[in-house]
Amino acid sequence: MKTLGTHNYYVYILTNVNKTVVYTGVTNDLKSRLYWHKNPEAGNTHFTTKYKCFNLIYYEHFQEIEEAIAREKQIKGYSRMKKENLINSLNPEWKFLNESIE
Repeated sequence: MKTLGTHNYYVYILTNVNKTVVYTGVTNDLKSRLYWHKNPEAGNTHFTTKYKCFNLIYYEHFQEIEEAIAREKQIKGYSRMKKENLINSLNPEWKFLNESIE
């Protein structure tokens, strides 16, 4: 049985400063996740650390984790061109959105 209430899950896409790499992830706390991407623990060897991907360029909000995970998997399966088209549909200038997240 599900508990009633508002849940927040986000599928997001990050890029590096040169906008040459894209990373897709899912989280329930976008602001906190962005902080940890930008400020990784010492010795972190994850993809976003290696390629310096911490600039938010796209995100979608969900209330059900299953939907968010399914969407993340769908986007991860996209070609680079299809990911670029998705980003361009909402953020054609690829502006970094980190500061707009509350």
